[in-house]
Amino acid sequence: MCQHFDPAVPRQCREDGADEVIAKDKLNFCDWFIASETAFDPHRKTEEDRARVALDALFDGTGDNTAEADELLSEADKLFK
Repeated sequence: MCQHFDPAVPRQCREDGADEVIAKDKLNFCDWFIASETAFDPHRKTEEDRARVALDALFDGTGDNTAEADELLSEADKLFK
């Protein structure tokens, strides 16, 4: 991966002048590519996992609230019919 790669920004690149890569499964070239030494850092993955667990706990943990969401949607539909 590149040092400029960031999935949270538009075009997934922090370099303003970089072209957007449309076909990511094909060969492409970037003038700003700089190989990242931390591309496959297990610490970074662990940190991301901890953040996801904390976020799930913040929003009542299970991540599977489909029954509750369906009930709320049904109540909202009743209001607008």
